[in-house]
Amino acid sequence: MSKKSPIPTQSSKIPAIILHSSKLISVISPKLTTLFTSKLFTTPIKHKTPKRELNMDANSKQKKVSIPVIKKDVVVYEYGKSDKKILLVHGWSGRGTQMFKIADELIKEGYATVSFDAPGHGKAPGNNSIMVDFIATILEIDRLYGPFEAAIGHSLGGMSVLNAIKQGLKVKNASVIGSGDVVQDIIDDFISKLNLDKKYAVLLREHFEKKYGGKMSDYSAFEAAKKIDIPVLVIHDNQDYEVPVTAGKNIYKHLKNGELLLTENLGHRKILGDTKVIEKVVNFTVTH
Repeated sequence: MSKKSPIPTQSSKIPAIILHSSKLISVISPKLTTLFTSKLFTTPIKHKTPKRELNMDANSKQKKVSIPVIKKDVVVYEYGKSDKKILLVHGWSGRGTQMFKIADELIKEGYATVSFDAPGHGKAPGNNSIMVDFIATILEIDRLYGPFEAAIGHSLGGMSVLNAIKQGLKVKNASVIGSGDVVQDIIDDFISKLNLDKKYAVLLREHFEKKYGGKMSDYSAFEAAKKIDIPVLVIHDNQDYEVPVTAGKNIYKHLKNGELLLTENLGHRKILGDTKVIEKVVNFTVTH
């Protein structure tokens, strides 16, 4: 259920008001601190669609779709025309047009793509989200728009794709780029960036488990990887400072039919626009 937090990667970039508020509330009440951190953790940042994504935005068929299980709405993008469809899943604070370069190349290969703005992201209403929302959305989109030949996910979208496959999404292959892995590690990192005591990482996990049911550890990507038989391509950058490369390596380690590509100096987002990465993803998707 984890996701990359809205807090910047380096502590020096965290707004002082958030750090001060966290510290102040932690002195007053552990319960309030847990509620405050859970609110931060589940609030994505909505970015304006950059110019490079406007072509996909303008040339895709868009529709607001309700996801009954979570009682939230998303915005779906249908891009290209083909019976062979690929599902694209963005990451935390991302958008349905974020993987436009991959989408453009897939269309050249005779495919169409379906993507979405997850709850609280992009054009979708609301201001909060969590990985269970992503997974529920994937499964409902599959019911409405599938079947899909393959699924491609970035960051939290990668974790969500693996968990959706574990929960029944049927695809021939999948690619995950810069995917997170162990849920507790992500929560620990989030609390650390807020300069809060480690106990709040436990309290936050327990809060989510009580709210959503089940163990957060069950949503770790490597746990889903253990249950997946289809071919899965794992791509991660050695200099990804938002999601460490150890996450990608551990996911790959637990796959039965995995392939690993490690890149250099592309970071967490630039990797989506790299020519070699796009070529690898498209070739893997088409040939497996």
